[in-house]
Amino acid sequence: MAPIDSDDNTTAGEGEELRAGRRKAARYVVPVAVMGVAAATIGLVPALADSGDPDLPKVTAEQLIEKIAKSDVQQLSGTVRINTDLGLPDLGGLESGLMSGMSGSPGSGGDGEGSAADPSAKLTELVSGSHTLRVAADGPDRQKLSLLENAAEYSLIHNGKDVWGYDSGSNEVYHSTAADSAERPGKDAPGKDVPATPKDFADQALKSIDDTTSVTVGGTAQVAGRDAYRLVVEPKQDGSTVGAITVAVDAETGTPLKFTLTPASGGAAVVDVGFTKVSFAKPDASTFDFTPPEGAKVTEGDEAGKRAEAPEHGREAEGDLAKGMDGLKVVGEGWNSIATFDTGAGGGLPTPSAGGDLGGFLGSFGDQVKGDFGSGTVFKTRLVNALITDDGKVYAGAVTKDALVKAADAAQ
Repeated sequence: MAPIDSDDNTTAGEGEELRAGRRKAARYVVPVAVMGVAAATIGLVPALADSGDPDLPKVTAEQLIEKIAKSDVQQLSGTVRINTDLGLPDLGGLESGLMSGMSGSPGSGGDGEGSAADPSAKLTELVSGSHTLRVAADGPDRQKLSLLENAAEYSLIHNGKDVWGYDSGSNEVYHSTAADSAERPGKDAPGKDVPATPKDFADQALKSIDDTTSVTVGGTAQVAGRDAYRLVVEPKQDGSTVGAITVAVDAETGTPLKFTLTPASGGAAVVDVGFTKVSFAKPDASTFDFTPPEGAKVTEGDEAGKRAEAPEHGREAEGDLAKGMDGLKVVGEGWNSIATFDTGAGGGLPTPSAGGDLGGFLGSFGDQVKGDFGSGTVFKTRLVNALITDDGKVYAGAVTKDALVKAADAAQ
């Protein structure tokens, strides 16, 4: 891991220990995929207490990162509040029409007869709006996450070899086993790749730390009634849409309690996720018990997987896209990294006049651009932007529109 900016100096011996700590921290983190950020960004209404900033011993940024790496909390329970502000336009119901055509996708309600309790579909609701979660964990084999809705609740329970998803609104149950999940590519555990706690996001942020990054300690805070340090991560480079990332780190355990990502454009946080209540006591064993309610429709994971298989023409289309993704490259460095690949689909995107509802939807948040590369459309959120050229090439990253056009021009 590259050096970190800090106002504090360390001796050579301390430096070796800190580098070892940072290497250990890297084992806890998940690489930030540029498009994955757009798909899975969630946030929290700020949960800082009103009692003021606690008086804690001074630490350096390196020591705080090491504290996170050494954290080995196996048991906890609490409530997490989540909100998203990507700045996407109102889809006006168009998304429902698009999703209804995706037959065979779990939970879509199409011909694939997917389960409404399938976590791979249900937890994607976290990408927008405000949500409240209850979470509990007791080691690597027992976890529970409950998504609380207005008149219903969705729970995902991992207890030993069993993984259960239950949607009280539809009274549907999804069941799989750890063995089943391991045999399905990309399905180590249903919902595993959907970030839902401050630690999930902090792990991703730590991976971004390199010599293009400034990392400092930004004082202290209280989160969910616990004293915490603020770790502040900022890009050194111009051109990134990321303004700053702040992680509130529990002073006692080193557990991330709150994660906030503010955009370079200012305004409300794009990502702001944190505990409103938290306990590090061992949850009661009954927390992870689950028996399907009487009359509930139960879908087994292996059956759902078979029903969701795409028809032949769908597999051909997926194969074409996969070939394009095989050519995925990353240009630039650090916070200005841009993912690029060729979809192989020339002809441009639908225009509002020729593309009907789809063209109007795309045009509602896309900017037409031109350059040495030709012409294309830039689609914008407050965090991730993507340029799709008329000859089917894609450039995407947490960077400005100008940076995407420059990258496309440089590729000619």
